[in-house]
Amino acid sequence: MSPAKGDQTRQTILEEALQLATVVGLEGLTIGSLATRLGLSKSGLFAHFGSKEALQQAIIDTGVQHFMATVIRPALALPTGLASLRALFEGWTRWSGEEMAGGCLFVTAAVEFDDRPGPVRDQLVDLHHQWLSFIGGAAKHARAEGDFRGDLDEAQFAHDFHSILLGFNAARRLAGDPDAKPKASRAFERLLRDAGTAGP
Repeated sequence: MSPAKGDQTRQTILEEALQLATVVGLEGLTIGSLATRLGLSKSGLFAHFGSKEALQQAIIDTGVQHFMATVIRPALALPTGLASLRALFEGWTRWSGEEMAGGCLFVTAAVEFDDRPGPVRDQLVDLHHQWLSFIGGAAKHARAEGDFRGDLDEAQFAHDFHSILLGFNAARRLAGDPDAKPKASRAFERLLRDAGTAGP
């Protein structure tokens, strides 16, 4: 197999594995089930990763690529911190509600690995901190631009923002609440008002 063909096969595996992992979890995903879905041999699929742990980490990396395209880059393209925050909210709810077959990969994985030390957990912890830092950075920009009050605690704002998204994920994916998005949107607007903006 040529290097280009091998890279293409690996990417195909990871795209399928990413969607499946959002449904069954990183631990529930097996080399055998993935190989069957893709029409590959278990040994052939295993050769691309070498271990289940390496496959899990590669799936997370693939999830990050999708998250960047769906959530982060659109927010970065906007001119103000407040606009970026709105784009982050819309992007994340779309990511969890529509882009991924079983909801947010990182929410699912956090539940699986929250008390399991190791490289997968370390990877997830690092991503969690990066996400909160990105939200806090956008809030800091909004404060500098006069949209948020001067004494805003960006770390608390990021925590509250993330909590609203987790609530949306549970309401939509677990409870099947048809009003999950409107409820989350109202909570988000309250958060913005509390931070010092009157909202739209």
